[in-house]
Amino acid sequence: MMIKAGFSRCLVLAAAAVVLTGCGGLGSPGPHTRTGEATEPARPASATPHAVSGNSGEPPSPGLSGTDSVPGAFPDAYRRWGLDRPLAPPPRPAVKPPLAAVWPPAPGLATVIRRVDTTDRVVFLTLDDGIEKDPAFVDQARDLGLPFTQFLENEVIGDHYDYFRRLRELGNRIGNHTLTHPNLAGKDYATQLHEICGQQQVLHDRLGLEPRLFRPPYGEYDRVTLEAAAECGLGKLVLWRAEMEPGGLVYRSGDGLRPGDIILAHFRGPDLLEGRTMTDMITSMLREIQAQGFTVARLEDYI
Repeated sequence: MMIKAGFSRCLVLAAAAVVLTGCGGLGSPGPHTRTGEATEPARPASATPHAVSGNSGEPPSPGLSGTDSVPGAFPDAYRRWGLDRPLAPPPRPAVKPPLAAVWPPAPGLATVIRRVDTTDRVVFLTLDDGIEKDPAFVDQARDLGLPFTQFLENEVIGDHYDYFRRLRELGNRIGNHTLTHPNLAGKDYATQLHEICGQQQVLHDRLGLEPRLFRPPYGEYDRVTLEAAAECGLGKLVLWRAEMEPGGLVYRSGDGLRPGDIILAHFRGPDLLEGRTMTDMITSMLREIQAQGFTVARLEDYI
């Protein structure tokens, strides 16, 4: 069982059974997009990033082994999806690089990561929430061999986990994004545990998974969040440096991509993308990534 002893099973089961409606965080503090910075303590002098071995805690992807790239179905599929050239195959790191930790490893706390410490010309795509369930995106992801990590929120998925199972079967791993997308920072331990462990239980029950990666809604967290995430079996809290918005990529600092950047995007459709489809958004983002001389790698191969 992924949820440690000491956390009430009744609380977890109640969280998984709650009937949830609406879009969670589409109101204050923002539409699941830009975030504020969390208040973080100074890094202890003795704490340094370190290499992490092992996998994401999920079973192996069907048809994939180790760091194999997700196979594209058609060599010329990039033309179908509006790209000028196919995605370049990413390198296959023999050893995972040291963690570029914001909040470095500490006993009983999840490690906070905003980017990967690598000189490879790769970036990492993450897709949050699960609002849009566009079947064309399954085709696009398969055709292009596009690797990404899904951070799923129960409230907006409801009974539609089969859609994300299909994406998982293409080799795209799944992480935890809470039950209802609250701003966790400042909330008490029981509330944060309910949101995080509750979604961990849902992902176990619906998909048979025990994720190891967690993304806090809005990127907001505090020390209690890191304690709760670790208690729920989530060892890494994943943030981002670049974000895909309707007008293109925006950056928390600087004006372009850097090696090892983690990109935030969302499962969204025309109502939240100024009339464009999710596949349109993905194509625009990939064109920007390629124009800056990068390709997309699988995050779990590096962390």
